[in-house]
Amino acid sequence: MYYIVETDKSFEQASTDLESAVKHHSFGVLHVHNIGNTLRGKGIAFEENCNVFEVCNPGQAAKVLASDMRLNMALPCRISVYTEKGKTKIGMISPAQMLSALSQDPALTQVAKEVEEKIILMMNEAK
Repeated sequence: MYYIVETDKSFEQASTDLESAVKHHSFGVLHVHNIGNTLRGKGIAFEENCNVFEVCNPGQAAKVLASDMRLNMALPCRISVYTEKGKTKIGMISPAQMLSALSQDPALTQVAKEVEEKIILMMNEAK
């Protein structure tokens, strides 16, 4: 269900490199949530770093929504760059597995597999 790669890069460098890889593969970064800063800003002691990238390929998203508008709740895809016990990691929840739990449409399964393959390329390129 999870795909996670570890990198020797710093959190900041991995975040920068992921953003470049997303754009290189014709996806867009809609927003980056800095979870660590948000929690610390609320007075919570949180020592790790975590950027959650919301990414989207408009053509693929349109296919999903044309088939089943309810799936908007599963969009956009998310890729996280985070630290855990001194290690920097890049991870995602499998779009193909998530979508298969929400829909039995074979065409959507194919879209999700294509998106997942691209995201894996992005993650591996950024690591």
